[in-house]
Amino acid sequence: MGQNGLSQLLEIAALESYQSELPPDNLERGFDFAEIAALNMALERMYGTRGGRGMALRIGQRAFACGLKNFGAMRAVTAPAFRSLPLPKRVDYGLRGLAAILTNFSDQSSSIEVEDNALHFVSDISPFSWGRTADKSVCHMMVGMILECLRWTSNGYEFYVREVQCHATGHDQCVFRVNKSAIGERLR
Repeated sequence: MGQNGLSQLLEIAALESYQSELPPDNLERGFDFAEIAALNMALERMYGTRGGRGMALRIGQRAFACGLKNFGAMRAVTAPAFRSLPLPKRVDYGLRGLAAILTNFSDQSSSIEVEDNALHFVSDISPFSWGRTADKSVCHMMVGMILECLRWTSNGYEFYVREVQCHATGHDQCVFRVNKSAIGERLR
């Protein structure tokens, strides 16, 4: 995106004040969900629906890779004891760790629900769909975070993740369906 792209994005989102000084990198809850939703909408305006979705996915992946993977429970993922667990356990624990981080350190209350062949990552309040109405799901940054979390906890496996319910489309929660088996791997 570069500096010019970032400046344009902040202008479209009506967040020009961040051009001179970004929000502080701390654990205070000082970045409003409305601002995150505005950035999400600005990506779509700037790059179109498909391009904005792709950028949001990459931003979510980088957010996890650059910050969340070294946060609290996620640090244990690199331990030999964790790496020796079966893949389904690592996936389950990784998603639960991500949900715990978001619940405890942001206003995004999240949980995991288990199905036979899938896990559901549930966000009661999503910053990406905050105050929005849309025909299709809009929480692509969250999908990116989940994808990167799964790659990190599974030691490189790819998983199919899709938002099946979105607050912006009229649902009470944002729900992300995660197949329990990795792409190319048979169900256990």
